[in-house]
Amino acid sequence: MEQQDFDKIYKEYKQQGEHQAQMEAGKSNPEGKEEFVAVRKNDDGDIIAFKTSSGRELDYITALEDAKGGRIAHIDVFHKYGRDIIRSEPDGIKENNLDQLPEF
Repeated sequence: MEQQDFDKIYKEYKQQGEHQAQMEAGKSNPEGKEEFVAVRKNDDGDIIAFKTSSGRELDYITALEDAKGGRIAHIDVFHKYGRDIIRSEPDGIKENNLDQLPEF
């Protein structure tokens, strides 16, 4: 049986997925909803506020309500640790993670 380079095959698979995710992310906001473009963190590194593509600066609770109402693109809200939590939609693009956004 032929020896396979499993690591190489997996890296190619991931690169194809990342490329596809980049293409899909570029056209997945047809309604023109606001998006989070920057975050503010506290001294512990927790995200406490968000800046949107329209320039609004939202505290966590307001951002949570807007996200629950479907007014923010590429964001999910889930319940964990006894509370609702904002997170970016999983799309395979590390740069899209909220923790990776620039700070304001």
